[in-house]
Amino acid sequence: MAKEPTFKQAIEELEKITDSLESGELELEKSLALFERGTELIKFCQDKLDSTQTKVQALIDSLEGEVKSVSLEEAANEGAPLEADEG
Repeated sequence: MAKEPTFKQAIEELEKITDSLESGELELEKSLALFERGTELIKFCQDKLDSTQTKVQALIDSLEGEVKSVSLEEAANEGAPLEADEG
């Protein structure tokens, strides 16, 4: 079984496939095979992006309630440092 590419490797392969297909110099069968591989790589990249988005959202959600936004004017008026208040 082939090793799964990294996101960067998949993007680089997609770029090569795009260049080859845009050249118009490939036979139909080769173009079809490259197109099929390209669709596989697009799905792989989309899955990676979706997974990363889920992880980032989970990290953001874990911070809720721990970070407090304070305006510069409010901090200056109160002489408070620009840090979140502790509960």
